[in-house]
Amino acid sequence: MALPAAEQAAPPAGPAAPGSAGAAPGRRRRRQVQPYLLLIPAVVLLAAVVGYPLIRLGVISTQGFGLRTLITGRAASVGTANYTAILHDPQLLPVLVRTVVFAATLVAGTVVIGFGAALMMVAAGRKLRVAMMLALLGAWAMPTVASTLVWQWLFQPTYGVVNWLLTQLRVFGDVRQHDFLAGTTSGFVVVWLLVVWISVPFVALTLYAGLSQIPADYYEAAAIDGAGYLRRLRTVTVPFLRPVLMLVTVLSVIWDFNVFNQIWILTKGGPDGATTTIAIWSFTQAFASQSYGQGAAIAVFSVVLLAVLVGWWVRRLVVTGEEA
Repeated sequence: MALPAAEQAAPPAGPAAPGSAGAAPGRRRRRQVQPYLLLIPAVVLLAAVVGYPLIRLGVISTQGFGLRTLITGRAASVGTANYTAILHDPQLLPVLVRTVVFAATLVAGTVVIGFGAALMMVAAGRKLRVAMMLALLGAWAMPTVASTLVWQWLFQPTYGVVNWLLTQLRVFGDVRQHDFLAGTTSGFVVVWLLVVWISVPFVALTLYAGLSQIPADYYEAAAIDGAGYLRRLRTVTVPFLRPVLMLVTVLSVIWDFNVFNQIWILTKGGPDGATTTIAIWSFTQAFASQSYGQGAAIAVFSVVLLAVLVGWWVRRLVVTGEEA
């Protein structure tokens, strides 16, 4: 039987060419897998540096780990007794409230001042901008302990520069002998100023990098429409910077929630526990009271609490961004 003309003219099917569409799924799969392969070294490093200490911390929090354990190397399991003890501790609620309020004020001050410094660098000339960047990098590069000791000297009674300057300005009268770190409010203010001073450079430089990527056309179009500086800031700058603002805010929450060196060196949690945050409480419970199990339980509790707070904040920002 004769075949139709179309079938007679059709050439026999052969193997697909190497660059044909048949090989495309394989290439797509390789491209999808490659990023994960490149992330494996970082994941392994984080698992070794962060993962193991967290697991070990969780194990210690379920043990009666005390001074005797350090000598004998044996610790009895106590289950959730350490967590029950800290949940029933009368210090828990004041410490939590103090930590949250302190972290919130630190984050607000750091982001607002850092945002203002970034806007100043954008508006400044080249020489002034370079000078500002060098000053910010100098404050950021200084080790925490060294900067805290300098701050302690600045507010020292009798010889403190700040005490002398305030006395000369007649702001609060003669405060040369006044110990600002001994007061509940003034001690927190001094620690707040120090932490913000250390944290602002990262926020300012990061936001400046984000501001430098905003196209000038948008500002020109807004100016043509009659928008003033504040309106351009609200309708152009902030929407473009929202991802960067979310990043620096989340990182600031994590860092400020766990502030330890500055508080411990300046006030050691005093006076009368007025500057004791959850990080200070965990340290004193573990090393001052020799109750390492309860100290570890407080640390685990703070990690879980911080993860919940950061997760809620990120979800809120993402939902707000999608609605916008």
